[in-house]
Amino acid sequence: MSRERAMPESDSAARSHWLSAQLARYEAEARERQRHAPHTARRHFLQSALALAAAQATVPLHSLAQAPSGVRFTTYPFTLGVASGAPRETSVVLWTRLATEPMAMAGDGGMGPERVAVRWEVAEDEGFKRIAQKGTIRAAAELGHSVRPEVTGLSPGRWYWYRFMAGDAVSPVGRTRTAPAVGAERLRFAFASCQQYEQGYFSAYRHMAKEDLDLVAFLGDYIYEANWGTKLVRRHAGPECETLAQYRVRYGQYRLDPDLAAMHAAAPWIVTWDDHEVANDYAADQSQHLDPRFLLRRAAAYQAFYEHMPLPMSALPRGADMKLYDRYAFGDLATFHVVDARQYRAPQACPRPGMGGSAFVEGCEAIKTPGRTMLGTAQEQWLLDGLGTSRARWNVLAQPTLMAQYDLKPGAGQRLWTDGWDGYPHARRQVTEFLAEKKIANTLVIGGDVHCHHVAEIKRDFDDPKSQVVASEFVGTSITSEGDAQEDHDQRRADNPHLLLSDGRHKGYVVMELGRARARADLRIIDNEKIRDSKVSTLASFNVDVDRPGPKRI
Repeated sequence: MSRERAMPESDSAARSHWLSAQLARYEAEARERQRHAPHTARRHFLQSALALAAAQATVPLHSLAQAPSGVRFTTYPFTLGVASGAPRETSVVLWTRLATEPMAMAGDGGMGPERVAVRWEVAEDEGFKRIAQKGTIRAAAELGHSVRPEVTGLSPGRWYWYRFMAGDAVSPVGRTRTAPAVGAERLRFAFASCQQYEQGYFSAYRHMAKEDLDLVAFLGDYIYEANWGTKLVRRHAGPECETLAQYRVRYGQYRLDPDLAAMHAAAPWIVTWDDHEVANDYAADQSQHLDPRFLLRRAAAYQAFYEHMPLPMSALPRGADMKLYDRYAFGDLATFHVVDARQYRAPQACPRPGMGGSAFVEGCEAIKTPGRTMLGTAQEQWLLDGLGTSRARWNVLAQPTLMAQYDLKPGAGQRLWTDGWDGYPHARRQVTEFLAEKKIANTLVIGGDVHCHHVAEIKRDFDDPKSQVVASEFVGTSITSEGDAQEDHDQRRADNPHLLLSDGRHKGYVVMELGRARARADLRIIDNEKIRDSKVSTLASFNVDVDRPGPKRI
């Protein structure tokens, strides 16, 4: 750990001041963009062949060897802000995307075909007087003029500040943190999911930015490809996303939100996806509507996801394939196993006639078929190997949905939803049996997707109420997305005794603090996602002891 610090670890007031200044800057820039933005967006469709070619494009490093260095921008190019992610002990990935017109329906961000040299700096202080690393990277049209330098040679467990420069333009300043070395006493992180832009404002991120976090884990549905919901407070630009250009515009619209932009700049993120980054309820190469051209759409969506996330170059898509799952070690305190539960899964069982995707089923024997996989055999083995060999105090399984069984039918019988783990009980049993047999007592499962705060005991066998508890689960409610009525959750309580809390009344996120002996989860909620300045409070708090799985309400 570096001996020099511009901001002491304990100086929460200084951190709050820095975050407030960042948010004020983002809000001012957003107001200026909105003042000059057109009131309506014209529809624009690319030819499918061009979308496939663009989505499958890779950028050979030699093709980026030369780029204009004296470029001058007439419009600010860093409209989408900055971000960082994939933190390791001595490295982190930085991100930005040049876009002078982020809502241009052509999907090029107003940048055209030119390559642009982007300089970056990482400093030990906010004033950039002590530069730790710097370099130049090329922004190319083939990747939407996004860049992601993988900065190495940093010190473990400390904060850094970073910025980008292109021509005479300078980006907002971001703050990031490397993973700690062995012996860390605390890790404080938040996790979030499901941020449907039309259904609410991202005020949850305004409060998250003040939580004194080391890390953010995003667990899926970063964008929504389609328009839906009631009591909408704002609207998506353009039609349902199908092409690379349309997905780029959708990400651009989300990234222009000042609260989301400020949270990206405040701490490193690790990310996975669910379905709406591509299309509702898709499973591997099958769409909900059994579109024979679906892989074309998936390729476009995967590339757009990569272009807008702080992911390493190792995640670069190859057409419709992208290796997203990864593992992040935070010293010997915690290991995050981040999984991809969409790309490799078997299609959902017992679909509606003529459809793919999810269904609510009773007596569907097909879901019990041995070998039906949620993660794919290779990723499943990777996960079990990682859990089995981990020596961390905590293993955090970061995945997109509710893992615990959830019987949706009050009283006799059982109704299950096939898009979640309930549609893949054999795959879930592989994990729970492994945790039981290997006596791994320190696994925390975190998830999203279902737009409800859930706290659960992960059972070895959910159909046996006396079965062994093998892990603790915390599922965060949505940032904005609508969910089931609370009365529905209340009616199901008796049939799901392993669910200690189910609350879908509010939107928000979860903050977790991991210590060497105990983990704490605070379920944070906002008053009203339809209001920009909504207040925040804590719905409930739980502890988990490191040697005894199962959440305990505080």
